[in-house]
Amino acid sequence: MKRFSFFLQLFFVFVLPAFAASVDTVSIYSTAMGKDMPAIIIRPDSYDTATAPFPAVYLLHGAGGDYTNWLTLVPSIQQQADLYQMLIICPDGGNTSWYFDSPVDPAMRYETFIAKELVGWVDGHYQTAKSSAARAITGLSMGGHGAFYLAFRHPDIWGAAGSMSGGVDLRPFPNNWDIAQRLGDYATHRQNWEDNSVVNLLYLWDKNHPLALIFDCGAEDFFLEVNRRLKQEMDYRNIPHTYIERPGAHNWVYWNEAVQYQLLFFKAYFE
Repeated sequence: MKRFSFFLQLFFVFVLPAFAASVDTVSIYSTAMGKDMPAIIIRPDSYDTATAPFPAVYLLHGAGGDYTNWLTLVPSIQQQADLYQMLIICPDGGNTSWYFDSPVDPAMRYETFIAKELVGWVDGHYQTAKSSAARAITGLSMGGHGAFYLAFRHPDIWGAAGSMSGGVDLRPFPNNWDIAQRLGDYATHRQNWEDNSVVNLLYLWDKNHPLALIFDCGAEDFFLEVNRRLKQEMDYRNIPHTYIERPGAHNWVYWNEAVQYQLLFFKAYFE
């Protein structure tokens, strides 16, 4: 795996040209939350002259981050937008939203914003292929949870989904990352935690409309065990997926590499 990663890095350094992708910073009004929501949209180099629509990948940030993280800390995603000829959309998911509609805080409606308002706005303003077969969603940490959560609940919108170091089971972390502020205290609102943990949403997977799934986690990551459990549950339910476990921790060094595998996976899915 290390040798493959080395050659993958060489590929991006010596084979890819300097990126020519365009970056738009946009603002979308969310009726669900009553405020403007920022996002970054990366357009591939051929966008202005293309005659065919583009597939789109929605790329979610983690807790404590914002919509600028991916572009600022992994600028090579512009090269990959060019290489794979896809739009990459980086929305703002709030500091600790976990990308669902909070059952205890009506102001936090990030599922509605991303799945309905954002996708509709992007399709209305950009040259996108408007079908689930041409949309994918992934993210890191909180965003990994969010990507799987949204995809499982909205397979009509996304045909493929990924997670990088995802917090795919919220229940082991009742005192972390403001989750209790979004779901209520675990002791008194346990059902909210059950209903909104990705590991409990696998029953939504439909073999007649199957999601293409990829997820990964570093061997030194504190989310490793919940990702292993998710894989076990998928194996038990015979849900096809790609799972990668490799050296790495919960940091940008790991995600810088992980996103390359995920975008390659989505490119293959789109084709």
